[in-house]
Amino acid sequence: MTTESCILSSEAIQQDNIYGLSQITTSLFISNSAVANDKLTLSNNHITTIINASVEVANTFFDDIQYVHVPVSDAPNSYIYDFFDPIADYIHAVEVRNGRTLLHCVAGVSRSAAFCLAYLMKYHNMTLLDAHTWTKSCRPIIRPNSGFWEQLIHYEFKLFSKITVQMIYSPVGLIPNIYEKEVFFM
Repeated sequence: MTTESCILSSEAIQQDNIYGLSQITTSLFISNSAVANDKLTLSNNHITTIINASVEVANTFFDDIQYVHVPVSDAPNSYIYDFFDPIADYIHAVEVRNGRTLLHCVAGVSRSAAFCLAYLMKYHNMTLLDAHTWTKSCRPIIRPNSGFWEQLIHYEFKLFSKITVQMIYSPVGLIPNIYEKEVFFM
């Protein structure tokens, strides 16, 4: 991450509750669905926009927050590629207006992480590998499903004409090569 794109001090990264709210950039947070319904947490973190990337969770609407719903299932065959640009653009537009976005799915592990990685690639000029490394350092529980990884790899190639993560075969099926050590040393 370049200093121009996002400057975060260690105090700014909120990892106290890795299952709750995690700050990724100065204007982007990832969480589970429970946080999206917690008015106090939203207010304390100055959240102005919520992006709900799930089909299972209904929005709890608060008057001072804008909402976007991306109805996608957390399944390897779910097609999310066409949402990468519009969601990244939306997060960026909120940031330009000095707002803050909360991106959530059910657990804050797969769908919201995939959209976060796409945003970091597009607007912070990070490779997919770097975006994953950064996001995982802020929210250790992220783990997009294999279908989302394949689509993120295609998106990285579209943006940069190169790939930094590859899908490989493993005893548990097709996985990104960054998980290779985890699978083979289980």
